[in-house]
Amino acid sequence: MNLLIINIKQLLQAEAKCKTFVSGKQMAKLPAIKDAFLYVESGRIMDFGKMNELNIGRERYFSMSEKIIDASNKFILPTWCDSHTHLVYAGSREKEFVDKVRGLSYEEIAKRGGGILNSAALLQQTSEDELYEQSAERIKEIIALGTGAVEIKSGYGLTPEAEIKMLRVIKRLKENFPIKIKATFLGAHTIPLEYRSNSDEYVDIVINEMLPVIAAEELADYIDVFCDKGFFTPEQTERILMAGMKYGLRAKLHANELDHSGGIEVGVKYGAISVDHLEYVSENDIELLKDSDTMPTILPGSAFFLNLPLAPARQMIDAGLPVAFASDYNPGSCPSGNMNLVLSMACIRYKLLPEEAINACTINSAYAMGISETHGSISIGKSASFIITKPIPSYEFIPYSFGNHVIESVYINGELQKSYA
Repeated sequence: MNLLIINIKQLLQAEAKCKTFVSGKQMAKLPAIKDAFLYVESGRIMDFGKMNELNIGRERYFSMSEKIIDASNKFILPTWCDSHTHLVYAGSREKEFVDKVRGLSYEEIAKRGGGILNSAALLQQTSEDELYEQSAERIKEIIALGTGAVEIKSGYGLTPEAEIKMLRVIKRLKENFPIKIKATFLGAHTIPLEYRSNSDEYVDIVINEMLPVIAAEELADYIDVFCDKGFFTPEQTERILMAGMKYGLRAKLHANELDHSGGIEVGVKYGAISVDHLEYVSENDIELLKDSDTMPTILPGSAFFLNLPLAPARQMIDAGLPVAFASDYNPGSCPSGNMNLVLSMACIRYKLLPEEAINACTINSAYAMGISETHGSISIGKSASFIITKPIPSYEFIPYSFGNHVIESVYINGELQKSYA
């Protein structure tokens, strides 16, 4: 469908020359066009600019458009890119939520057979069709909240059959929803109880039994490992990443959530596209990241839910690094995929400016999932995936009004998905 939007109060993250990401002081700069238009053709952004440019030389867009929208007093920005989720899971874990309220730590719950192992046991008993139906509802939910691209990990299977089932569900979601989806194989999410005395044996299963099938069926875009205290060691992580690379899977890494685990060093060494969580980051880690192509990705929802130390986002940006933010949508440590709340937490808890937070949730998070050529900004040729806000006074109002719906409508590939009007 050809679509023309006129009288836009401000068109945000609009750039003639597309960037792959922004870092350091550049994160505080947000391209914006006041009193703007946006023209969409066949699901792609074809043109944009000031209204006076539309009225002089581009009048043909009016007759070419099947739909014309007046966005007076409204803002348009690219849809959120959520580069770290686990939204394919079975059931929920609210009883563990109560355990946390009572004072048990994440590690204590995991040692009792809870946490990831709890989700794995339930998922193994859930059929592929039921798992798909549950996950499809979550996809609909995040689209309505403005997410136009999402990365989804396996990792709640922990057996060859269940991990492959998860990845097949992700493949079905890719086929049936317009949102951009990237799949990550996370067989090394935790160590099953039966392998706790010999975790290397489970690593062998991930490498020798899971990876060949996943690669043969082309079920994953990336490979991930939970490299942290009480989970997988840097040495085990290296083994798994090297095996994945042989099948063409680039690394994304859970790193330094619970301690200075060495995960950042491993991620940089193996060219990970992102290292995620990062509650524990040293000066040396920052220097390593500065010399890499790896995107530091912060997950404020899980830090909030688990009451963890905050990742040093401000320190990393001030040191010249890029930073991305994502939701970590999962049943145990962040049962929310609301990127609007992530944006607000980036400002409120991590002291990012609104411009930095929007960059962290759009162009930088697009890079963190390898889609910056098609998503993350308003740029000619990119996917016409964008948010139209309700009438609001400024773009700063979006993170300021946390918990409120300021989204009027969401477009994915030029098609209306959901309206709150």
